[in-house]
Amino acid sequence: MQDTIVNRVAESALVSLSLEDLYSKADVKGFDLKDFLFMGLILKEKEYREALKQFDWTVYAGVEVAVFCSADAIVPMWAYMLAAAYLQPVCKTVVFGTEETVKAQLLLLTIANLPVDDFKDKRVVVKGCGELPIGEAAYLAITAKLLPVAKSIMYGEPCSTVPIFKRAKV
Repeated sequence: MQDTIVNRVAESALVSLSLEDLYSKADVKGFDLKDFLFMGLILKEKEYREALKQFDWTVYAGVEVAVFCSADAIVPMWAYMLAAAYLQPVCKTVVFGTEETVKAQLLLLTIANLPVDDFKDKRVVVKGCGELPIGEAAYLAITAKLLPVAKSIMYGEPCSTVPIFKRAKV
């Protein structure tokens, strides 16, 4: 008698969801206010406004922009607002923070807009341990998104999962 190898993972009807597949591959550029500070410390309003007027904003055309200040300086809130006023007409998205912050926020936006019909009454495994920096916020968001529709939610790989949620039988 010959033993047959059966792939029980493939036959389990698990739906595998990798957050890396939802991770934005968009081009993200940083806009550092440090470059507009006097002596790297002080923001002078008149000079800042003039520098923004003279700046070539086309370098940010169609990209995601992270606005931040890498210098240890006190930057007034209106300075960020003024940068956004110049950036918004040319870029795709303008976000406060680093390039990593922009990627994280885009991932959360993608999760928020994810259609959940494919996960209705399914056993979903949210994959972990990937190559990209998927933060805790994304795992919280996908769990909250799937909770109302999924039969069960697990974390890990289909061959080794950690149970997160299982809908009670009615």
